[in-house]
Amino acid sequence: MGHIFTEIKLSNPRLPDLRPIQVKALVDTGALMLCIPEHVALQLKLTTESEREVSVADGRRMNVPYVGPIRVCFGNRFCFVGALVLGDEVLLGAVPMEDMDLVVSPGRREVTVDPASPNIPHARVK
Repeated sequence: MGHIFTEIKLSNPRLPDLRPIQVKALVDTGALMLCIPEHVALQLKLTTESEREVSVADGRRMNVPYVGPIRVCFGNRFCFVGALVLGDEVLLGAVPMEDMDLVVSPGRREVTVDPASPNIPHARVK
């Protein structure tokens, strides 16, 4: 199975006059967070709220900026999250995907809204 990418829009809700940016994001259900490269954080004029310690694939630990809030849009869905600033591409993790009720279809290599709830996101809270 190859990588799955999807188009999302990112914006800064604190600066509504700043235009959103459309990005191609690597979809990773094994990652929790939204990760963005530094140039995206700069374009959106995001504020560093704190630092977070992260573990990367090769086992190293490092501190990275945590920025936000960010408005993430996919189709007719959106959510507000913070993001880790690292890497050279946008990574869409499980937290924003769950918040927007998105599903991954590995066979078609695509992300869609949950077909069981096409009009509004569904969340299981019990």
